Amino acid sequence: MTRPEPATARGEETRQQIIDAALRLFEQNGYTKTTMRAIAGEAGVSVGNAYYYFGSKEHLVQGFYQLIQTLHEQRVEQTVRGDSLAARWQTMELAFVDVAAPYHEFGGKFFAIAAEPTSPLSPFSDESRPARESSIAIMRNLVIGHDVKGDMRLMAELPNLLWLAHMGIVLFWVHDRSPDQERTRLLIRRVAPLVERVVALSRLRPLRAVLYPALDLIEDLGK
Repeated sequence: MTRPEPATARGEETRQQIIDAALRLFEQNGYTKTTMRAIAGEAGVSVGNAYYYFGSKEHLVQGFYQLIQTLHEQRVEQTVRGDSLAARWQTMELAFVDVAAPYHEFGGKFFAIAAEPTSPLSPFSDESRPARESSIAIMRNLVIGHDVKGDMRLMAELPNLLWLAHMGIVLFWVHDRSPDQERTRLLIRRVAPLVERVVALSRLRPLRAVLYPALDLIEDLGK
């Protein structure tokens, strides 16, 4: 059996090679019909090497999730500017559309599996926790430094709420067949000022009668 490559630049290249091969085969043959042996053959590595980097197809998809989060974080660090929450949120979401664009067709084919509530590939599963926490960290960094003030309780929950909104954007993106996913980009541009407005209005005391029960519900459902 070929010995696995160490965690070096070459090893990372092999890891990416395996992910790319898997995505090609998932798109061509479907997730269920694609085997780890086929992925290893497509990537030009031994089956042992493939299992060294990814213990199963599910682990491989989790690796893909992490790849997207890493690319998204890097793009956000390069592009997000200014103090406006609307501008920062819009730039962050558009950055996701840009980095995920090469995987759009795969996303559409893969959605049926990831949408199954009991699937380990669901973005809400325990297996997806590392990728989910990475994404929420992007939202948390987005909130830091903006000039919009909101209700203290809402602000504490805002990164999680923005992540849920992000999941809605991702779902819309998966089904978006417009050129360059322009409908998703339009949605982001239209929603951005609304996000900032809702946060700003949360400081009004009369709105707490609606806001706090809604936050209670979200908290209870997340337990």
